[in-house]
Amino acid sequence: MSGTSLDGIDVVYARFNCDKAWGFEIIYKETFGYDNVWSDVLKNLVTYSTHKLKKIDEDYTRHLVNVIKSFITKYNIETIDAICSHGHTALHEPEKRMTYQIGNKQVLSKLLGKTVVCDFRVQDVALGGQGAPLVPIGDELLFSKYEFCLNLGGFANISTEINGCRIAYDICPVNIVLNYYVRSLGFGYDDKGHIASGGSVSKALLKDLNSLDFYQQKHPKSLGLEWVRKYIFPLIDSYKLEIKTILRTCVEHIAIQISKEINTQEKASVLVTGGGAYNTFLMDRIQYYTTNTIVIPSNAIVEYKEALIFAFLGILKLRNQVNTLKSVTGAIKDHSAGIVYFP
Repeated sequence: MSGTSLDGIDVVYARFNCDKAWGFEIIYKETFGYDNVWSDVLKNLVTYSTHKLKKIDEDYTRHLVNVIKSFITKYNIETIDAICSHGHTALHEPEKRMTYQIGNKQVLSKLLGKTVVCDFRVQDVALGGQGAPLVPIGDELLFSKYEFCLNLGGFANISTEINGCRIAYDICPVNIVLNYYVRSLGFGYDDKGHIASGGSVSKALLKDLNSLDFYQQKHPKSLGLEWVRKYIFPLIDSYKLEIKTILRTCVEHIAIQISKEINTQEKASVLVTGGGAYNTFLMDRIQYYTTNTIVIPSNAIVEYKEALIFAFLGILKLRNQVNTLKSVTGAIKDHSAGIVYFP
């Protein structure tokens, strides 16, 4: 799994079992960070021509092969039923029936000599869905004891159950914006939110951010880098503020938008995962706006829940079971998404 926050490629070796209910075990886990070259390429994917994207796709797929091989070798892994890959999102504009994840090519299976399940989003978009989020089926079957599952990665997304129906959607940008601005100070991310905590809130910018049309839309809905480049960056840059003020204002914006969603239920438990869970200041601001119980699980779940669930999506695909819910994505039907490649 590689997300929009560009933390790196998350790889897990997991075992799943199903008796009366699904269970799992994360056996090995590791994040392979991107070097400066790959980081620069990935953060500019939406600017490239189709021709260049196809070449990047080929190179990135081979990069994934090398990462997976090194993981298998390091942990001396012998038994593999399947390798399940999300790849990395290059383009995501579901309203145009378009989504494109690089790193999902047949060569993965050929070079690794293993069954590969990948490219999970394309089918859903073709069926009229958002192609995102796809994690909620895992929330429903693996993490059902929590009323809300909140992931804080490049974007905040949430899933919950209403009247026996699973719903999920993107809430707002998180690390994709925070990391972008803190990089100008020479940091990859704002450790524990220290820089943001030293800034002040721009009430004018906060009001403008909270007034964006996306927040008035009903689910299903999803966000992508294109939206951030079009609406968020130009708006923030127009204020010409200090970086710490930008970070502080964005943290408040994120906390407000998230609290609006988790406060729709009372006395609820909220499982928080993703890199944003380590932003102590952000977590404090979210807690400020809610009386619900915020639960931060083990580091393995915080950091690797999405990778774990994409493995799970692959397992469901191989069993020809539903792994994508129309109630979540807005597609015309529940379906089993993904492409299976054999060596």
